[in-house]
Amino acid sequence: MSFPKNFLWGGAIAANQYEGAWLEDGKAPNVTDILVGISSKDPGLAWNEETKKYEMKLNPDKVYLSHEAVDGYHRYKEDLKLMAGMGFNSFRTSIAWGRIYPNGDECEPNEAGLKFYDDMFDTMNELGMAPVITLSHYETPLHLVTEYGGWSNPKLIDFWMNYVKTVFTRYKGKVKIWLTFNEVNALFRMPLVAGAVLTIKDPKDPSDPIGSTTEQDKWDAYHNILVANALTVKACHELDPDSQIGCMMTASSTATYPYDCNPVNVMGALDTQRMNIFYMADPFCLGIVPTYLKRVWKEENVVVEFTDEELQLIKENTVDLLSFSYYRSTTYDVNTNLRVDTGGVVCKENPFLKDKAPKPWGWAVDPTGIRYTLNILYDRYHLPLFIVENGVGLDENLNENNTIDDDFRIHYLNEHIKNVHEAIEDGVDCIGYLYWGPIDVVSAGTGEMKKRYGFVYVDRFNDGHGTLERALKKSYNWYKDVCTSNGESVLK
Repeated sequence: MSFPKNFLWGGAIAANQYEGAWLEDGKAPNVTDILVGISSKDPGLAWNEETKKYEMKLNPDKVYLSHEAVDGYHRYKEDLKLMAGMGFNSFRTSIAWGRIYPNGDECEPNEAGLKFYDDMFDTMNELGMAPVITLSHYETPLHLVTEYGGWSNPKLIDFWMNYVKTVFTRYKGKVKIWLTFNEVNALFRMPLVAGAVLTIKDPKDPSDPIGSTTEQDKWDAYHNILVANALTVKACHELDPDSQIGCMMTASSTATYPYDCNPVNVMGALDTQRMNIFYMADPFCLGIVPTYLKRVWKEENVVVEFTDEELQLIKENTVDLLSFSYYRSTTYDVNTNLRVDTGGVVCKENPFLKDKAPKPWGWAVDPTGIRYTLNILYDRYHLPLFIVENGVGLDENLNENNTIDDDFRIHYLNEHIKNVHEAIEDGVDCIGYLYWGPIDVVSAGTGEMKKRYGFVYVDRFNDGHGTLERALKKSYNWYKDVCTSNGESVLK
């Protein structure tokens, strides 16, 4: 009982949550630099009456932890050694677009940024960890949002292609697996970060909050991102045919169960899956724009038109693999308001899930949901699947032995990895499991350090203080056994 040979074991982080150095070596602000967590409803923007544009204006009363994060920009070599010490053969991170093209619309790249990732990827390869690199992980240069409105503007396609062709060429041979847009199917839930969309209009109405986005702009962004994704796949195959390129989806919503056998709830669960994953994954993986969107566009009174050439481009340039995040499931009930947070969609509590993460987050734990998700996605797309985020955030502090006995994390992982193996036994082609995130980083959702995911503890706190020293949790050696045994330690 073991996982397939050459199964990819490792962990995943993102540049904007790990690196810090937000204005160092030529980097300019990105979209997440103005937020305290991607769930924030109060972006650090102000309207400039003279230019009729938004500009960055941070709140002096807030702590933007991501600006320094956990100082990975200066500490990545020691951190990657800790990752390799767990037996990782793969490691996922992202390139901060603004390190390569600070404003996003320059003609020439920033050599300091290119050199940084040269060194990082070299270090990964030297340590035996294959780099899995996300091209855009909530890190669109802020200038592209405030100047052009973000992805609702087709001009971003050319700026984006300039960036991706630069990195494909620079890191050819160093990176063998690329991912395009992180959790891009969250576009309609979190347009400012997932789609870098900002409706640029003079905010006359005080009830219209800064950072709001029209439905038309969101669907325009959808259109442009689909075209950009296809062009990116085409460019990658042409510039580096030895590499693979995949998409990355938040797939927790795949495990949306009908609360009961009421046909209305069954249909509601299907609609939730469609609008939270299939509407984006179908074009990327199957090369088709779903027909049910025509009804959505009609009901939302928006106009979305693809040219015949664009539809052909999308059809001919599908991804090589589908990567995704899974954290928890939910149930759909027509009489319960559906809401979203960083773990995915949430509706009515599932009475059959008794296992819950400790407070304050307290997510219901559904390991069978990851098996279900793997089966649904493989049956639909018949592509290699790659779990690149699965984990649990806990409120933790070091004990007297300078460690943390994170038994719940071990329990969470143990049950989920078992169900990944069950899915492989079901016939699913799953190529790897990357835990989010193996070292404590700034939480994407809440912008805090209190919500810790790591096997490695980082001494930093919500108010910004801390030594940034690293310490190993109990789960470090547990996950080392998993990786070095190719999962056999879990399957005993």
